[in-house]
Amino acid sequence: MVGPDGVLPLPWLAAPLAQSLQGRQAHALLVHGPAGIGQWELALTLAQAWLCEAADTHRRPCGICGACRLVQSHTHPDLLVLLPEALREPLGWAGGEEEGEGAGGDKASKAKPSKDIKVDAVRAAVAFAQTTSARGRAKVVVMHPAERMNAISANTLLKTLEEPPGEARFVLSCAAPEALLPTIRSRCQTVALRLPEPEVASAWLMQRGVAQPPVLLAAAGGQPLDALEWQAMGVSAELWTRLPALVARGEAAAMTGWPLPRVIEALQKLCHDAMCRVAGAPPRYFPLGSVPSGATLPGLVAWSRALQRDARHAEHPWHAALMLESLVQQASRALSPPRPGPAARGVSVHSTHE
Repeated sequence: MVGPDGVLPLPWLAAPLAQSLQGRQAHALLVHGPAGIGQWELALTLAQAWLCEAADTHRRPCGICGACRLVQSHTHPDLLVLLPEALREPLGWAGGEEEGEGAGGDKASKAKPSKDIKVDAVRAAVAFAQTTSARGRAKVVVMHPAERMNAISANTLLKTLEEPPGEARFVLSCAAPEALLPTIRSRCQTVALRLPEPEVASAWLMQRGVAQPPVLLAAAGGQPLDALEWQAMGVSAELWTRLPALVARGEAAAMTGWPLPRVIEALQKLCHDAMCRVAGAPPRYFPLGSVPSGATLPGLVAWSRALQRDARHAEHPWHAALMLESLVQQASRALSPPRPGPAARGVSVHSTHE
């Protein structure tokens, strides 16, 4: 969202924000694009713009009016944000605005935070949208990530999207629009986001203290917010450059403490780049020359399939140290040159029996 200084925090969102606020505005927008580029930030800024009380409502929010300050403090009475429980704290939106979600007493508080947008929260949002605006501008519901709705939750929202109350506005953001019901997508005006230009993203990362930002930006697949998360986790450009060689030697210490989903993600990227090297193509995620040579394509394909299986169970409560060791040993074997057969070593393969 736009702060009191009036600055948009992610500069590459300026153009899609302006385009979304110009011309005829739909009652529901679907912001989508690759993860880690700012869908959530754009969705929240659009909501702030719709609620902004400055004279010109067809531009970015002013950041200083009463409505903008209420949005910044997460207390605007006409704004409802729907987030899975597991994302509220990471996104700085803890506080339980979604009254229908997660309210279950001690039992709910002890349960693992949900990654889904539950039907009770959607029902609360529908009821919220049908009430009169407290400050006279609009009633805005922000939902992120929208693909976290199951079929029941989506169908609960569908009728309101089809026949919205007069003051209600919705902005849904997601990284996987294909996971939404076609009937949800068809009732929203889409705002497609693309990866920012590498120069723009690298300059933004450098302002936030990221050393050698092009390396971590490539590590994150061009997604600057993900690159910032890698750095916060302790991954430097220097470590990322050395990681392929460490993994090839079976050294797991460099990834100690990483969440298992991140470990598997890093290994999948290494597997991808190793395949590129075998095929004579440039790597995508690791610096040129850092990926070991000598692996075979069949071995890498088998490793890729194993990583896909591991990814499906990454959230399982494994013994982290043992799982990390197993994953790295698996990677080391896949990256190693094939051992010569008995004939290549000069060993006779004939039977000793007459």
